[in-house]
Amino acid sequence: MATLGAEGSNDSTANRRQTKRPKYSKFTQQELPACKPILTPRAVISAFLIVTVVFIPIGVASLLASRDVVEIADRYDLQCIPANVTDKVAYIQSSADKTCTRELRVEKHMKSPIYVYYQLDNFYQNHRRYVKSRNDEQLRNAGKANSTSGCDPENDANGMPIVPCGLIAWSLFNDTYSFSRSESNLTVNKTGISWKSDREHKFGKDVFPKNFQNGSIIGGDHLNETIPLSEQEDLIVWMRTAALPTFRKLYGKIEVDLEKGDVIQVTLKNRYNTYSFNGEKKLVLSTASWLGGKNDFLGFAYLCVGGLSFFLAMAFTIVYFVKPRQLGDPSYLSWNRNGGGQ
Repeated sequence: MATLGAEGSNDSTANRRQTKRPKYSKFTQQELPACKPILTPRAVISAFLIVTVVFIPIGVASLLASRDVVEIADRYDLQCIPANVTDKVAYIQSSADKTCTRELRVEKHMKSPIYVYYQLDNFYQNHRRYVKSRNDEQLRNAGKANSTSGCDPENDANGMPIVPCGLIAWSLFNDTYSFSRSESNLTVNKTGISWKSDREHKFGKDVFPKNFQNGSIIGGDHLNETIPLSEQEDLIVWMRTAALPTFRKLYGKIEVDLEKGDVIQVTLKNRYNTYSFNGEKKLVLSTASWLGGKNDFLGFAYLCVGGLSFFLAMAFTIVYFVKPRQLGDPSYLSWNRNGGGQ
């Protein structure tokens, strides 16, 4: 019998050693001290009122900032096609002079700087194959000029690698704009329109365009082969692809004020082909506020959340006073009764 007892003790010890159950601790059993708030009616109503008090003023301030932004938008893709042209795609791909003149009337004082944007509609820059058609190593490093992996179908032309390669660069926007007021030219500053991080880290100072737009089909604008990519800011802005099919990209800045009643003459070159995919082109002049450009969505979102919180606070208050319920005794909660649930 003593032998059997010894054997049983050995088996028990072996089983304990082989078990995967961790040693007891408050950490493994999730019994560490923690904040366990009790959602009483007063606490819930107070929380909703705090959200109301914070969100509604932010929403009002955001709406006022958005309403202070002055914006002029002009769609020109249809108006800049001659009336006798029936095939728009053939016209835009031809070598005909595509100069077009537009007039923009300033309805409200516009304080400088005035941002000049071009807006494209129905252009899916977020298409998977389009977004991936680039080579970031080639853009950064002059020693990787022959690295065109991922750039198909715009990776080489006439047997030579293209720099910069890929569909994004190939489709670079190439409409141009010039502005005048009372026969006096308005200079458009195109310096500093791209992200500083892009200029310094994504596009090399020693990388120059090479063999660009030399294929059988020209997709967009040409690049100056004597200027490094880090200084070609139109390209840098275009290469930061948009997430939605309607987007704006910064073209430049007008650094003088425009007064109410001014008439701005715009001379533009309507060269970018949006007609083959039923796209639209707009020229946009806009000021900016502390919140950025004109966008009412943020203000309405804050107001909606604040209004909903106020409605819920009032609803819970009415229910609390009309049909009150007796609250339970918190001392019976498990973590209060046994000091941590052990």
